[in-house]
Amino acid sequence: MFSVPQSSKSEFLDKARQAREERKGQKEKERAAIIIQALVRRFICRCRLQKQIRKEIDDYFQASETGTSKRNALSIFKIARKLLFIYCQEDKMRFEKLCRAILASMEVENEPKPDILQDNKLVTLYLTMLVTFTDTSTWRIVRGKGEALRPALTRICENIMGHLNQKGFYSILQILLTNGLARSKPSLSKGTLTAIFTLSLRPVIAAHFSENLLRSFLIHIMSVPAIITHLSGLTPECMTSIQTHDLLRKFILFLSREEQCSDICVCLEGSHTLCLLGNLIHLGYLNEKVLEEEANHFVKDLTDMLSYCQRYVSQKKSNLTHWHQVLGWFSQTVDYGLNESMPLVTKQLQHLWGVPVIRTLFSDVLSKKLESQEPTPPPPQPSTSQNNLPVKNLFKRAFQKSASVRNILKPVGGKRVDSAEVQKVCSICVLYQTALSTLTQIRLQILTGLTHLDDLLPKLWAFICELGPQGGLKLFMECLNNDTEESKQLLAMLMLFCDCSRHLITILDDIEVYEEQTSFKIEELVTISSFLNTFVYKMIWDGILENAKGEKLELFHSVHGWLMVLYERDCRRRFTPDDHWLRKDLKPSLLFQELEKGKKRAQLLLQYIPHVIPHKNRVLLFRNIVTKEKESLGLVETSSASPHVTHITIRRSRMLEDGYDQLRRLPVNSIKGVIRVKFVNDLGVDEAGIDQDGVFKEFLEEIIKKVFNPALNLFKTTSGNERLYPSPTSYIHENHLQLFEFVGKMLGKAVYEGIVVDVPFASFFLSQVLGHHHSTFYSSIDELPSLDSEFYKNLTSIKRYDGDVGDLGLTLSYDEDVMGQLVCHELIPGGKTMPVTNENKISYIHLMAHFRMHTQIKEQTAAFIRGFRSIINPEWLHMFSTPEVQRLISGDNAEIDLDDLKKHTVYYGGFHSSHRVIIWLWDILSSDFNAEERAMFLKFVTSCSRPPLLGFAYLKPPFSIRCVEVSDDQDTGDTLGSVLRGFFTIRKREPGGRLPTSSTCFNLLKLPNYSKKSILRDKLRYAISMNTGFELS
Repeated sequence: MFSVPQSSKSEFLDKARQAREERKGQKEKERAAIIIQALVRRFICRCRLQKQIRKEIDDYFQASETGTSKRNALSIFKIARKLLFIYCQEDKMRFEKLCRAILASMEVENEPKPDILQDNKLVTLYLTMLVTFTDTSTWRIVRGKGEALRPALTRICENIMGHLNQKGFYSILQILLTNGLARSKPSLSKGTLTAIFTLSLRPVIAAHFSENLLRSFLIHIMSVPAIITHLSGLTPECMTSIQTHDLLRKFILFLSREEQCSDICVCLEGSHTLCLLGNLIHLGYLNEKVLEEEANHFVKDLTDMLSYCQRYVSQKKSNLTHWHQVLGWFSQTVDYGLNESMPLVTKQLQHLWGVPVIRTLFSDVLSKKLESQEPTPPPPQPSTSQNNLPVKNLFKRAFQKSASVRNILKPVGGKRVDSAEVQKVCSICVLYQTALSTLTQIRLQILTGLTHLDDLLPKLWAFICELGPQGGLKLFMECLNNDTEESKQLLAMLMLFCDCSRHLITILDDIEVYEEQTSFKIEELVTISSFLNTFVYKMIWDGILENAKGEKLELFHSVHGWLMVLYERDCRRRFTPDDHWLRKDLKPSLLFQELEKGKKRAQLLLQYIPHVIPHKNRVLLFRNIVTKEKESLGLVETSSASPHVTHITIRRSRMLEDGYDQLRRLPVNSIKGVIRVKFVNDLGVDEAGIDQDGVFKEFLEEIIKKVFNPALNLFKTTSGNERLYPSPTSYIHENHLQLFEFVGKMLGKAVYEGIVVDVPFASFFLSQVLGHHHSTFYSSIDELPSLDSEFYKNLTSIKRYDGDVGDLGLTLSYDEDVMGQLVCHELIPGGKTMPVTNENKISYIHLMAHFRMHTQIKEQTAAFIRGFRSIINPEWLHMFSTPEVQRLISGDNAEIDLDDLKKHTVYYGGFHSSHRVIIWLWDILSSDFNAEERAMFLKFVTSCSRPPLLGFAYLKPPFSIRCVEVSDDQDTGDTLGSVLRGFFTIRKREPGGRLPTSSTCFNLLKLPNYSKKSILRDKLRYAISMNTGFELS
């Protein structure tokens, strides 16, 4: 009855809990209010104090400026403590004033002169502060009695430098230097640059060149683009400091440890590694003594750094590559902010292949004295009255230059490949070879620099000749089969020698190669070419090339490139003995068997060095290839099928027009096939006779004779040797390009069928037909003599002109008389307003040669090539040189082999090999006729003065001699009576008044049955000299 209800108890407890929470909340509010009040009071107090301190600082500086109070070190120290205590962004001006006050109190001398911009003023001020506080030499306190304090104060400076380094001091200096110097016009003044470099160097000196600080200095300071260039130009005292502390040697030795060099390269990446490389090379150029003493380490360092960059150099553009001005396509990120400074970096890199550095590095090679012998006068050369004086002067200069003619360098052997001297030279060659493959965009500059010294390459060849027991080839062939580091270095030496020599011979003209014999003697080029020929042959035939990749493949292309430059030069102007290029240990029959089986080495041999195969065998191979194609196209008659025959009707009076109209529309395979020609005479009557290739041969010869006649103005003749090339003014014909394509097809048909035509082409034009002008090593100027030898002499005289070429008044243009009108052709856009100077004269010469031989006839040549290649696959002609293709077209330029002709002659009309007229004929040809008359005789009967390349067995139709009794218009062919009369020398009447005639379409000589040998000789000589052919009888 006294119990309290349950609900009222719960209410009571809830109320009690709420009351506690309210009391707790109230206490929290009171505590928060107290904290807020304290914070506010503190903030107000701090603001008041800061305001008071700032007012005190401002008053101090104002009083100092007005001169009412004098500054002293203690007052500045107190003010500095107060300012640093409250320093924030709004105190920048006060801090600047403080810095100036401190510097003024310390009487700092040589303060950097600030530039106009406010930012630069502040930079200069802060740099001066740092310079002052990292060295006690300018402190007034240490003068006189304060000298005892110097060690302690110096320690303070070192602590300051240590603190700065921990806070990323070098990174900030790098940014400052890069922003100020990595531009086309540097924005840092002399004082600022001096201060920055001094600040960067002091910690390194203070730490006694510790590895950590040397690392930071290399990464952040020496990697600034072209900093050495700027220092040497603006602040020579900094360069003196570098030399005083022997920094270059310390850098070289630090980087000589592979892990440290790798660490530096990884930190810098490609662009900045290249900048560091440029600065080190520049320092080496300026410190020849250190470079000489530390050459081995220096070369190793540069090679390692270039090798690091090379890993990221790519041959082509991709999503992972970036373009770099020096490295080309690069697979690391490229700092495009350095682009403006890259020309300066490139100039630094150029010191590596400059004469002073090359002389220092290659001192062991260049110090070698080449044995000399008594000078021999140059051989006399034929010359016209017009150019006699220049040639005499040329030989005089060449003779004076070779006052001491050295012995010819040949492999002798005798030098150990593991000697220190050989190892050093090999490592230097590896360095330059690495530079060539890494610095892709300035590769030609490197090659030009390395070939600048006339004696470097001959002495390097002499060095190579001395290597190994026997010298030369055997050693390098052994290296190909070894993967040792020593072998790689030796092969790198050979590769560098080939790359440089190829570049040199490519840029030298004929006078420099043959008369002056710059760098190499002709006999040495013969020896070198033999070495290269054997080396390339062995690489291919021994199966090394099949599996070659990487460095070995690059080596092959390098050696092969040098070989082919020499071979092509020899093809243009012979300097090697007969059969020099042939491999006598290569059996053509074995090669052809392997080609039939598809063996790789045989295919590679034919692709790269077909010249080692005798020319006759290559022509046979060419004919076999054509025959196989004819069989595959169904153009050869078989027992089961006959080829499709195309019939055309040609009017004698309009042979070219009808041939063009009817043949140009034919498909290529039809032109390659059998074409039967029916001639219509001037009266409109079909000529009698069946075409069994002979009539088509006549048609083809006549067509070719007409289109290549210079009077038609499709082709012109060169000055001097009168060789053919497309006429630049052929556009006077409305359809001249279609005509050129048609001519190309007709000439291609002649070559395809083995029909020899007497068409002498200019070699520069044939080079373009073969596609040689697309080669990396092709030089327009080398081919120019085949167009105009006088023009070539005039251009090369500009190259040799010792004075100022500008005085000649030339411009980058070519004036030409075109059909009575003077036309100015600009060699480059705006060329007629650009003068030719000593700097651009080489470009002018090459531009002029290229214009004359390519630009002027570009469209005509392209149309001709298009037609020619539609019949003749260009790959078939890769096995022939330019002169060899001319022989393929026009026959062999060798002496006519009468025995061969006699052996393959067919007789008709009663003649036989023992007939007295036939005996007289062969005797007259061999004894009474000279070589020129024999050539005229061959032209008389076959329409070509040259014999077929493979001999008269391949003359189609075969050469025939027929006994005739009557004139051509009465001749009805052989009858039983005429044959018997011819056989028994029975004459209807004396034929002494008649001349021999010919039918060139059938290679047929029609010979009357003369009674005397003297009559035969006189009539035949008259007939061939008048070229009567069908006309007279």
